[in-house]
Formats: sequence, C-alpha cells, structure tokens
Amino acid sequence: MKKRPVDIVVISDVHLGTYGCHANELLQYLKSIAPKEVILNGDIIDIWQFSKRYWPKSHMKVVKYLMGWIAKGIKVHYITGNHDEMLRKFTGFQMGSLNIVNKVVLPVHGKKAWFFHGDVFDVTMQHSKWVAKLGAKGYDFLILLNRGINFISKQLGLGPISMSKKIKNGVKSAVKFINNFETTASEIAIENGYEYVVCGHIHQPEIRKISTDKGEVTYLNSGDWIENLTALEYNHGQWELYSFYNDKGMQIQLEDPHEDHPVLERAELFQSLLDEFRTSGLVKLK
Repeated sequence: MKKRPVDIVVISDVHLGTYGCHANELLQYLKSIAPKEVILNGDIIDIWQFSKRYWPKSHMKVVKYLMGWIAKGIKVHYITGNHDEMLRKFTGFQMGSLNIVNKVVLPVHGKKAWFFHGDVFDVTMQHSKWVAKLGAKGYDFLILLNRGINFISKQLGLGPISMSKKIKNGVKSAVKFINNFETTASEIAIENGYEYVVCGHIHQPEIRKISTDKGEVTYLNSGDWIENLTALEYNHGQWELYSFYNDKGMQIQLEDPHEDHPVLERAELFQSLLDEFRTSGLVKLK
C-alpha cells in the first residue's frame, strides 16, 4: 500500500486496554500514512482500565508500530490525558524522537498551534475522579454491548450503530458540556495569541472557527478510536478531519473472536512495553 504523506497527524482517545478500542482499524490507518510529526493527544493507553487485565495482541501491535516510528526518528509528542495520567510523572522525558509533555505549542506555517488533551476543563475530573472512573467502566460496558449488537447488525446487512453516541447526543447536559468545553478552550487560546487550539478528551471530532470580541481561533478536536475512528491531519497548509468510516480504501474489521487476550498484571504490561523499547533499540541494556 502506498502511504499518504502527512505533515502532522493528531491521534487521541485510543484507549488501548479497553473493549471499545478499535485497534485493528487504527493499525490499518497508521500503516496508510507517512507522517513527519505525530501528536498523541492523550488517553492512548487506558491505565484506568488495567485492573480488568485485557490486553489483546492487536493492542500491542499498535504500540509496536508507534515505536517503529520513533525508532525511525519521526518526531512523536506524547501528551498525557486523564486515562494515562500515570505518565504525567514523566513529563519532560525525552528519548530519541519521543517526548512526554502535558501540552505543547508548535509553529505551523507561521501560526501557533496549542495542543493539549483537555481534561483540565472537566469539573468531574477535578473534584470527583471516582465518579469519572465509575462512568468509564459503565461506558466500556456499553461499548462492549454495542459491539455485540453491531455484529448481529452486520450479519443482517445493516450498518453500524452507536448506542453511546445516540445517548450522548440526546442528553442536553452532554451537549451543553461539549459547547462549554469548546468555548472555554477557544477563549483561552485567543487570549494567548494562538491561531489553533487542538484538543481531545470529549470524543467529539470537530474543526471550526470560533470568534469572540477578543479575536478568532480555529478549534480542532481529533475525536477518538472508540466510536468515531477519527484523526486530524495537517498537510499542504490545511487541516482536515480524517474518518476511517468514510475512507473507502479501508476495510472495517471485526475483532477476531479467537484472538488471544493475555492476562497481564499492570507490572507485567509495563515490562512488556519496556521490552518492546529495548527490541526497537530505543532503550539500551547496560
């Protein structure tokens, strides 16, 4: 497959380690592009959910592919999110072309782009983290149930449906939260003189200009790889929202029911990831 050149790709909310993650589809997408710079904008690995010990081979393949990019010298910014907040202990860490940060400002053709995950605006995260974690478990169960329904739907020749998206879009408070999130991020960006503000967190892919009495900014959200299967791409001086579902060159794959799901304790998983870094030559044994 010929790879599409992309100046910058932004991926967020992959949630590796959960039943809802579309790792096979993401891997297909990663193999289809040749990026110069990569922004992993939070919640790539879902550390919150490790307790249920779910880590399929397809999820490790995604990690290996990203490490392959790093080994080739492709610049990768790993911006921490709330589900992978454990990595915030390593903010400022650099290894080869990889760096771990809480936020980053990059020049994009003479304009300043501000990248951060966005959980800082989530009141639930700030004051009642246990509520957010409980909600994450319920959301993951809903996604798992949705997978079963979509399997039956496909057998009947029908298209995929998203129960969680329908519920989310039908709840006024959820719509209000999304609007407030986008407005708050944009207002702060305008005050700081940024032309672009790029977030994740709310699983709502978007590109739109937002204006206030103090100026204008382009707000972008990369969406997620749970429901929307989207990413942001910057190429030839223009931002575009990539959708896996709208890419006719891609084939939607259902998870292989026979795929091995190894049981890994948290320490074992991190050891496995470290072994992959060593295999890639990114970490050298003493």
